[in-house]
Amino acid sequence: MNAIESTQNPRSSFVYGPVKSWRFGRSLGIDPIGAVSTCSFNCVYCQLGVIQDYTTQRQIFVPTSDILSDLQALSTDEQIDVITLSGSGEPTLALNLAEILAIAKQEIKRPTVVLTNSTLLGDRMVRRALQLADIVAVKLDAISSNQLQRINQPTETINLPHILAGIEQFRGEYSGQLAIQTMLLSPWTTEMIEDYIQLLQRLHPDEIQLNVPARPRVLVRQLDARGNHAVESSNAAFRKLKCISANVLKTVADAIYDATSIPVRCAPIAL
Repeated sequence: MNAIESTQNPRSSFVYGPVKSWRFGRSLGIDPIGAVSTCSFNCVYCQLGVIQDYTTQRQIFVPTSDILSDLQALSTDEQIDVITLSGSGEPTLALNLAEILAIAKQEIKRPTVVLTNSTLLGDRMVRRALQLADIVAVKLDAISSNQLQRINQPTETINLPHILAGIEQFRGEYSGQLAIQTMLLSPWTTEMIEDYIQLLQRLHPDEIQLNVPARPRVLVRQLDARGNHAVESSNAAFRKLKCISANVLKTVADAIYDATSIPVRCAPIAL
């Protein structure tokens, strides 16, 4: 029985999984955003489909008490390695982010992970809330402004210098494990790899996570798209995205590690 099924409340559960994560093991998901997908990005590869509420405005989407109820309803025999805040959009948009992290750690007693697109790291209150997380994985898909617009399609107020400054500021304050997660949609040139390495040397992450769009992009919003490959088992219409090869991914990873000595992990690619 998974977490969604084990919650007896008739409303949708804001806790889902556990799902298998190539980065973190068996991950229990917490969705602080809820039924309407909400984000400051509208990434071309997003498994949620086209974002429904495209914003940088923070608010409380899901009451902390509802998430607490879902956590307390979990089966005690669930095997859980980490608790991951992600779900239906950008988790740092949730004003109660700190409260959610605190109750998750209190109830489940596992390391907490936040997956963020990095766009709100310039906000002091967001950085303060993220101090409660054991691991923060910040998105950095783009090494140029043009690439940011093509891949991530941010709201008008977001630009690449803003994102880089936020990550750098957060790195200077955060004592937990900082990972940079990067989606590779196509092979990078030598110049692009060199530019990326220069950014890493500026941002000093503890780990690099190179990802590929292994999950299909749904064409119509489905709540179950929060979990690993959930859309493939549903009736949703979706579009497969082409992946780069495992050899191309390894070439990029090796170049990064050779230049920085920062550990690099790569998403598994089926041969």
